[in-house]
Amino acid sequence: MAPKRIGVMTSGDDSPGMNAVVRAVVRMAIYMGCEPFVIYEGYEGLIRGGAYIKKMGWQDVRGWLSEGGTLIGTARCMAFYERPGRITAAKNMVLNGIDTIIVCGGDGSLAGADKFRSEWPTLLDELIVNRELSKSQVASYGSLKVVGIVGSIDNDLPGTDATVGCYSALSRICELVDFIEATASSHSRAFVIEVMGRHCGWLALSAGVATGADFVLIPERPQEHDWREDMRDVVKKHREIGKRKTIVIVAEGARDKDGAKITPEQIKNLLADKNKGGLGLDTRITTPGHVQRGGTAVAFDRMLGTLQGIEAIKAVLEATPEMGTCFIAIQENKIVRRPLMKATQDVKELAAAIVAEDFEKAMSLRDAEFAGKYQSYLTTTNVLMDDVKLPPKSRMKIGFINVGAPAGGMNAAVRAAVAYCMGHGHEPVAIHNGFAGFARHHDDQPVGSVRPFDWLKVDSWASKGGSEIGTNCELPSESGMELVANLIEQYEFDALFIVGGFEAFTSVAQLRKAREEYPSLCIPICLLPATISNNIPGTEYTLGSDTCLNELINYCDKIKQSASATRRRVFVVETQGDRSGYIATLCGLCVGASAVYIPEKGISLAMLNADVKHLEQAFDGDRGQSGAGRLIIVNEKASNVYDAKLIANIIQEEAHGHFESRVSIPGHVQQGGVPSAMDRCHAVRLAIKCIEHLESFGRGAHNRAKKDPSSAAVIGIQGSEVVFTPIKRLEEQNTDWQNRRPNAAHWLGSYETGNILGGRPRVLMHPGELAGSPTTPK
Repeated sequence: MAPKRIGVMTSGDDSPGMNAVVRAVVRMAIYMGCEPFVIYEGYEGLIRGGAYIKKMGWQDVRGWLSEGGTLIGTARCMAFYERPGRITAAKNMVLNGIDTIIVCGGDGSLAGADKFRSEWPTLLDELIVNRELSKSQVASYGSLKVVGIVGSIDNDLPGTDATVGCYSALSRICELVDFIEATASSHSRAFVIEVMGRHCGWLALSAGVATGADFVLIPERPQEHDWREDMRDVVKKHREIGKRKTIVIVAEGARDKDGAKITPEQIKNLLADKNKGGLGLDTRITTPGHVQRGGTAVAFDRMLGTLQGIEAIKAVLEATPEMGTCFIAIQENKIVRRPLMKATQDVKELAAAIVAEDFEKAMSLRDAEFAGKYQSYLTTTNVLMDDVKLPPKSRMKIGFINVGAPAGGMNAAVRAAVAYCMGHGHEPVAIHNGFAGFARHHDDQPVGSVRPFDWLKVDSWASKGGSEIGTNCELPSESGMELVANLIEQYEFDALFIVGGFEAFTSVAQLRKAREEYPSLCIPICLLPATISNNIPGTEYTLGSDTCLNELINYCDKIKQSASATRRRVFVVETQGDRSGYIATLCGLCVGASAVYIPEKGISLAMLNADVKHLEQAFDGDRGQSGAGRLIIVNEKASNVYDAKLIANIIQEEAHGHFESRVSIPGHVQQGGVPSAMDRCHAVRLAIKCIEHLESFGRGAHNRAKKDPSSAAVIGIQGSEVVFTPIKRLEEQNTDWQNRRPNAAHWLGSYETGNILGGRPRVLMHPGELAGSPTTPK
């Protein structure tokens, strides 16, 4: 039986990550015994046929992960809107033996693919009647199977939390706003930034949350009153407390409550006009335009495009003629399949709802995260307004403390939590430099480690890396549990909000266990996991891991460029991550590493030998067609013996002159840098949920805190939900204390995916590798 032939195309506007989709589809198709074909220039290429439809080999997509845009092109095709165009497209597919197609594009492109699928039998009938094809030619192509992948920077398709390219575009916007804030503050200016989004405000809203913008205008939720008055009140209040910069972000499709379009010029006039109720601010307009969709994809979009491309292959191979068209979605870290036509119908309904000024329906058609993000924006913007403050008896004093190594998003989380507290009348108090700083605090010092927050200073923390209140790896037991308990009693804390990594997790566990001996510890405690290692039980995502991945892939892209200059060089890159291989695995997936070594799998001589032979074959087969270098990623604690330098030396020795190797260690660069847009958005959303959780216990909740397991909890993303898990349950059931990680690693499937797409040979694992462990793939 001939191998199944699968076509893949990109259509509509380009978006970063499309090349990752095509690469994954091509290589996974080959791995599954199919023949992949790319269709250049989208539907235009499908109609033209000939050289526009090309069979692809494994090496044809090498190096594509780090390329922006779409390398197989995309074009508007009016001919495909007409039936004669679709008839020609069907003929070209049959002539190339293709009856399965994967389309990466926006909702219009995917809707066109579904229409093509539904018409397919009648298109073939017409080709037979017109004698363009014979019955025998079409006999094996009775149905067309279609799977969609949403490539769009707008993130405008309901049913998925993210579309391929949206976080890359958001990162461009946030980077631009970060740059603008510096000059805005210097000159005490206001900036109006118009971003893309005709019917979807996701980019504008997410950018507003991530950068701490003063005001955001989106199509789905106009101001209930006059937007001019609301904006004037907010900006005026911010200026009165001493804020020197004003940032307003507006989606291109933003409208007022009466449906009238809001333009950047209108906003500028309101901010700049000294008369007629204006604020008299020196105001500028900035429109990033197509810069938003340019450049290489961020780590998330590379990963999303790869994983969705693989799932698309599985979907088309499992599809039957009776099944409708599905598209591949992601919901809170989980790749899923969703009915396409339901989503495209929702898009139409949403646009119609906005036109009809039915904004409640428009918001309901967005996912829960969108509504949560909008609420987060309101919380962090209306900090000093008095209308949401709780009665005095319900207000709490909450201690904020960071524990462990710094991670991107820590400051954004603290900022959001402080904003919520101040907005609701609670008293947030900073405990500087972790438990070590807390234990060494003295009231008689000019500046102690325990002090209130200054909102004017905190407001600028959204884009800052590191930890502005300091952090330390010292545990409460090391600082002195009795001293910590006495200090909590002395300062009359009603709750503790802790942000950090495994040391923070351990700290919460220690505080919970010490409650029997120290009653002052019977207060609600909530941990927001923040560590690049992503090794905290109770969550599949930790703050800082995305920032770290972006730093690593930028680093590795440069390393690969260096390696490509010689064409016969391998770089061994050492990552951090403690005894969790998450960062190494996902980095390898995002940069197309030839091999990845992680603690969960260990390292053996058999593995090294197999990988060296694989590299020899790869270099022998590379006759200079591709300039992409080759990488091996190794976690810093993948082995007690084989470190990155030794691995590079072994490869160099065993290569026998066929190629050479170098070692490269980015070190603490992985922990630094400006937090990614994703980490900032998640930080705000999760931090607010943490304070709401603490708030639910109220003041003086010692008895309830002692009895209720959820009074010491970890917030986390599990599958498709945000949940709070009692630390006691995680301690006893989900934690590998020796290796400082969860018992089960949700991401291990990505390790095998990276091996498949890298063409890595299967070898025996390390003899000591987690025998019988739940993390071992079945």
